Amino acid sequence: MCGRFAQIEPLSSLIKTFLVDEAYTQLGPSYNITPGNRVLSVVVKEGRRLLVDFQWGLVPHWAQDPSIGRRLINARAESVAGKPSFKSAFTSRRCLIISSGFYEWRNEGTRKVPFFIRLESGKSFSFAGLYESWTSPDGIELRTCTIITTEPNAIMKPIHNRMPVILPRDREARWLDFSADQDKALGVLEPYPNDDMIAYPVSPQVNSPKNDSPECIVPVLSR
Repeated sequence: MCGRFAQIEPLSSLIKTFLVDEAYTQLGPSYNITPGNRVLSVVVKEGRRLLVDFQWGLVPHWAQDPSIGRRLINARAESVAGKPSFKSAFTSRRCLIISSGFYEWRNEGTRKVPFFIRLESGKSFSFAGLYESWTSPDGIELRTCTIITTEPNAIMKPIHNRMPVILPRDREARWLDFSADQDKALGVLEPYPNDDMIAYPVSPQVNSPKNDSPECIVPVLSR
């Protein structure tokens, strides 16, 4: 799964990197993004790339209780096109969720050791994501998203049995293209090449959502 990540690049840089036409958010960097937080996303409307923010934890438009979003922070690539919670969003509401790296915990005896996983280049990248719009009985709109996960690559296998789908830059447009056959979108939901990634242990201070500082991603000596 993917239950914690970081986004530390400034908006001005992200706008250039992800070819954004217009930004509708002022969301700042975070070193410890948790479910329920706002996350930066790129969506396409009328052929234009827009930078927006969503609450992490997808609430389907048909849901009666928005708390369902706590259980829908991730969607499995293997079932995303057919599962009722995600089917509609997969058809017409795909997005890029921007990240600088993500955290995962490896079981070591009685301990869980946090790792930070990022691209070897240190550059920002995008997760394959879905988004939804839910309206409460009193008319308040809630816009939410989920991150798609897949099988782990060689870097991730010693740490966890799932990993988020990281989209290579040349596959982002395909993920956002709703005019093409859906099989083409499904075709990008693969493990990212492990030779372009690194993973290293970090301080357990990241375990607490209250800690949001550069120290969260600083490498520590192996146990």
